[in-house]
Amino acid sequence: MSSNPVAETVASLMPAAKADLTELVAFKSVADFGQFPRVESEGAANWIADALRAEGFQDVALLDTPDGTQSVYGFLPGPEGARTVLLYAHYDVQPPLDEAAWTTPPFELTERDGRWYGRGTADCKGGLVMHLLALRALKANGGVPVSVKVIVEGSEEQGTGGLERYAEEHPDLLTADTIVIGDVGNFRLGLPTVTSTLRGMTLVRVRVDTLEGNLHSGQFGGAAPDALGALIRVLDSLRAKDGSTTVDGLTGDARWEGLQYDEEAFRQDAKVLDGVELIGSGSVADRIWARPAVTVLGIDCPPVVGATPSVQAGARALVSLRVPPGTDAVEATKLLQAHLEAHTPWGARVSTEQIGQGQPFRADTSSPAYTAMAEAMAVAYPGEEMQSAGQGGSIPLCNTLASLYPSAEILLIGLSEPEAQIHAVNESVSPDELERLSVTEALFLQKYAAS
Repeated sequence: MSSNPVAETVASLMPAAKADLTELVAFKSVADFGQFPRVESEGAANWIADALRAEGFQDVALLDTPDGTQSVYGFLPGPEGARTVLLYAHYDVQPPLDEAAWTTPPFELTERDGRWYGRGTADCKGGLVMHLLALRALKANGGVPVSVKVIVEGSEEQGTGGLERYAEEHPDLLTADTIVIGDVGNFRLGLPTVTSTLRGMTLVRVRVDTLEGNLHSGQFGGAAPDALGALIRVLDSLRAKDGSTTVDGLTGDARWEGLQYDEEAFRQDAKVLDGVELIGSGSVADRIWARPAVTVLGIDCPPVVGATPSVQAGARALVSLRVPPGTDAVEATKLLQAHLEAHTPWGARVSTEQIGQGQPFRADTSSPAYTAMAEAMAVAYPGEEMQSAGQGGSIPLCNTLASLYPSAEILLIGLSEPEAQIHAVNESVSPDELERLSVTEALFLQKYAAS
């Protein structure tokens, strides 16, 4: 990294950043209070509130959002007449999955092979630390040149929309000239990237019933309709032979025109087993950034261990559908539900329930804020030019903010590059990436203020 005062300051602050992230990771802040105690999330929220107060933020508050979680807000006033920038992160995390599969405990930050491991290190507690590092560096180098609002969400991973609804009910709270969402990542470690599109999503629960109760498979099997078998038929109808998503009425042939994703690199990033084919058609970028994608997230059925010889009377599944920009998530939900109902065999009774939804997002990459971000990245990543990529995941809040504040510029950066393995076991963050992106954000705020 080229030498400049901001970069030197960030480098000197990295030990403190590691200490902060260690404390944050220790909170088991999974916003599913049936699995993890609410006190863990409350502890993380209070830690963040204290950290903001320590940095001089005013009006620091724990916001009780409609989904029963808390988001943390703070305001740092800038010079008279300065622009306002909103910095976003979330402190809730995915469950650790199989804790025994982690090389080191998921809620203990551990340094190994040049990376920091722990749940939330990259997604997205590290994003909050990135914001704090950038602001601390600016304070040590002439001050923060803009007014800053920080909002740290408590239920992003659950998709329950608490902060979205709160923002809609309090539209003046998060007003800003520019919004920096710190919840995505570089396309490749060391390659500075802004995310220009996000797929939206919908979650639908489908239930199939065929009998009043389970039956002996020897006595009744062969004529009695098996609900689990019917459900499998329904779920299979959502994919073509090559694995492409096939929801009746939903277009799936769009093309991605920007940065491309090499197929072999994708196989390595996704850790696809040798000999196993990728699914779908078109380029990898087409499939993960520009087209709909269905995933069966779970099925309620008897486990193999302890299963009895029974024809199942009922079965249900949770289905996720990612929808690209240009597709309305509400309409996609209706199409998915109609497809599930139309493809249920044998006259089985079927019901569907939408339990989560978020619209896709497309940013305006021609805005002045993007110019300032490109200039900042050129300094923090010498020799590299800022790239624009898509993101297959969803951040529903982006569309809420774009709707509430149509004149605001929205940029998406973050620490979740492929090696981070977010949502999987052994999630980690590169401290070098944390350092470079903190420098990037600090320089961006300087350049944006001067533009």
